Amino acid sequence: MRTATLGPAQRAESLAAMAERELDVLVVGAGVVGAGTALDAVTRGLSVGLVEARDWASGTSSRSSKLIHGGLRYLEMLDFALVREALKERGLLLERLAPHLVKPVPFLYPLQHKGWERLYAGSGVALYDAMSMARGHGRGLPMHRHLSRGRALRVAPALKKDALVGALQYYDAQVDDARFVATLVRTAAAYGAQVANHARVTSFLREGERVVGARVQDVEAGGEYEVRAKQVVNASGVWTDDTQSMVGERGQFHVRASKGIHLVVPKDRIHSSTGLILRTEKSVLFVIPWGRHWIIGTTDTDWDLDKAHPAASSADIDYLLEHVNAVLSVPLTRDDVEGVYAGLRPLLAGESDATSKLSREHTVAHPVPGLVVVAGGKYTTYRVMAKDAVDEAVHGLDLRVADSVTEETPLLGAEGYHALWNARARIAARTGLHVVRVEHLLNRYGAMAEEILQLIADDPSLGAPLQAADDYLRAEVVYAASHEGARHLDDVLTRRTRISIETFDRGTRSAREAAELMAPVLGWDKNQIEREVQHYEKRVEAERESQRQPDDLTADAARLGAPDIAAR
Repeated sequence: MRTATLGPAQRAESLAAMAERELDVLVVGAGVVGAGTALDAVTRGLSVGLVEARDWASGTSSRSSKLIHGGLRYLEMLDFALVREALKERGLLLERLAPHLVKPVPFLYPLQHKGWERLYAGSGVALYDAMSMARGHGRGLPMHRHLSRGRALRVAPALKKDALVGALQYYDAQVDDARFVATLVRTAAAYGAQVANHARVTSFLREGERVVGARVQDVEAGGEYEVRAKQVVNASGVWTDDTQSMVGERGQFHVRASKGIHLVVPKDRIHSSTGLILRTEKSVLFVIPWGRHWIIGTTDTDWDLDKAHPAASSADIDYLLEHVNAVLSVPLTRDDVEGVYAGLRPLLAGESDATSKLSREHTVAHPVPGLVVVAGGKYTTYRVMAKDAVDEAVHGLDLRVADSVTEETPLLGAEGYHALWNARARIAARTGLHVVRVEHLLNRYGAMAEEILQLIADDPSLGAPLQAADDYLRAEVVYAASHEGARHLDDVLTRRTRISIETFDRGTRSAREAAELMAPVLGWDKNQIEREVQHYEKRVEAERESQRQPDDLTADAARLGAPDIAAR
């Protein structure tokens, strides 16, 4: 199918088209749930608009643990329905919907007690595998296995010998969360949805009690649009309560934010061929393979400060280092940390004050006519949340609407991916790129890698890597601006690529080169290039300063020292 190009011209056209005639559905918020909702609605034949105040996935959906998983620990809570649902979605993503983006990842669970723990934990992992296979979507992953201490240490030599008496190894899956959302948005656009990022809803349009659309401010070019829609879906995550306040309704539930932080360290700092899952006194800790790096996380603490830029404090970083060092033979220090990021989980508030005990389930409500709210849930089950939200919206439409088809609708780049992967050596020979570069492109763009290869064919200089971030090609920066809706340097270095967390300089050494590559696509002059670079450098310094602060309050104040970049 034809892919969607999300460049500056298409964004302007989409905003104008949304305001031109009444939509069936307007989705507010382009995290994974909002993007998934737009895709679900448009593939049912509805006319759809999607608006996002900042960038695709700029909130929670770019700051997760990057896992697509059933939630092994929810088995211990006896939440079988949630695990069963998530395992089905994991299988669909791995095998059918996004095999180019979602990949298997092994985890080692060290056992610390002889006898009973192996039986207890082994039974849980066996049930996890059995539930996956029972859904018919688990055959793409190896089954779990029991390891002696000696075999476990051969798989993960970084572990202290006295940190385990044996181990279990099982498989889950991982994804670049922000790239996945950008692909969801482009897929929705390819099927006819009108999409625009950096387009903020300032108020809802009302006719009596009914919501009939929204006023949308173009944050980039200025101006305001009245977008009318038969149904509006609020998919704004941790901003749900704020968005609900625009209609004077908090709704039937309350969303609380739980902060989770992650550290990124180079691959050579932890000698292991597998990820790790460790039990802590509060939750679990993951050590996740991530290309040439490891991601270590996460924390789970209440957060009621700035939602746009949650800050990691020095105490948060110390907590993760302390817990991972408890099992490592060579401990990590602050100097080993390349990147730090913090995200907020939108949890449905319950009776418990402990965020780790709040519900990961989702809910959908219709608080006033014309407005549907979807909240809670987890990244892995975004498709189910989206389907439920559209089902609810359909009740308010005076027309017959088809059932959801997203279970059978691959994302852009999935179709043809396996064939191109098999031909990667031939593609490398044809393009002059090393086969490792071709694999990198295929695992980030799938069959759409051909579009990047065409950019390189037209301008061979784009086939070179970025000087200070050589995992990424210069063409990827251009493509982010021309095809993926990137409007600012931050969008590229933080979400279209992961340079901001994968380099010790946090992307500052790549900033100018990237800005100069984006400039011709976005029409930037030298002054705008300078503004983008300076803003990015200030953002990185503010984040570094926040990570030196002792607690949430001081970290939040330090992070707010670098506001978002404004339009020209």
